[in-house]
Amino acid sequence: MVENSRSGISRRHAIAGLAAMPLVSIGSTRSRAAEFVFKYATGQDPTHPVNLRAAEAIARIREATGGRVEINLFPANQLGSDTDLISQARSGGIEILNISSSILATLVPSCGMLNTGFAFPDYDHVWKAMDGAFGDHVRAQITKSGLFVTDKIWNNGFRQVSSSTRRIATPDNIKGFKIRVPVAPMLTSLFQSLGASPTPINFNEVYSALQTKIVEGQENALPLIYTTKLYEVQNSISMTDHVWDGFWVVGNRRAFASLPNNLRDIVVNEINASAIAQRQDVAKLSDTLRGDLQSKGIAFVDVDRAAFRETLRKSGFYKNWQGKFGDELWNKLQDVVGPL
Repeated sequence: MVENSRSGISRRHAIAGLAAMPLVSIGSTRSRAAEFVFKYATGQDPTHPVNLRAAEAIARIREATGGRVEINLFPANQLGSDTDLISQARSGGIEILNISSSILATLVPSCGMLNTGFAFPDYDHVWKAMDGAFGDHVRAQITKSGLFVTDKIWNNGFRQVSSSTRRIATPDNIKGFKIRVPVAPMLTSLFQSLGASPTPINFNEVYSALQTKIVEGQENALPLIYTTKLYEVQNSISMTDHVWDGFWVVGNRRAFASLPNNLRDIVVNEINASAIAQRQDVAKLSDTLRGDLQSKGIAFVDVDRAAFRETLRKSGFYKNWQGKFGDELWNKLQDVVGPL
């Protein structure tokens, strides 16, 4: 069991246990005392740790502000596709958005560098980069795009490749593989460089695309595969850990500027606190969900990551992206993970 010291809520090691906690903010109505009412959108299922921890932050914010700030949570792309939600956050249609770095890269290209293929060997390297100079640089670019961004990135996890048609164990196995990727240049480039056939599709359309065989497979972290039941339309998962991805919590700049400093600090601090807890949730779930998915008929394939990385190197993948991002940012990443 994992105990969250801030909320006192016990969490089981699997999503089934996490799902026991309701999203108290969903469907809530505006409090009479609320001076600021924000919409908080995510693309994940209500049982995903992103939403469970966001709900905790929302409850703490309501309490700490004496009800002056009311935040309503809208999970599972209720308010639009991932790319639609970025536009809404910029325009003010929503005030807060939890969005994958791979998707945000369509607006802020440097966000895509988090998804550099086979760059991060483990979580120690991830958090050293994201809470250090590399993360500071990317956050500054998000701010320049016109969005407000909180300090701590959330954990989307290491992404794995799932399939309904073939067992993928080597770079040769992935050649010609029709795989869904996010609308994200880095991930499209990665799979093209491996010889696959990537198709960008918004996540709210992924299940049907897999079900109708528009694509053979997809790539996501295990918690997302589990909570959205993609295992129903896939039969194997290759543990590639090909990229780590994170969720940025961004906001409409005008909305955050409208908050008095003390209230803005509360909102940001509580969201950051939930980010730290959510990072641990996803890491632990990724360790335990393999057994849960196997019980649902999923076969797991362990791969040699070094072979995939060498294929990328020979294709010119790293050299190409270094040229696009520039030496300054590329070197900040290499300072943590070593030469690519």
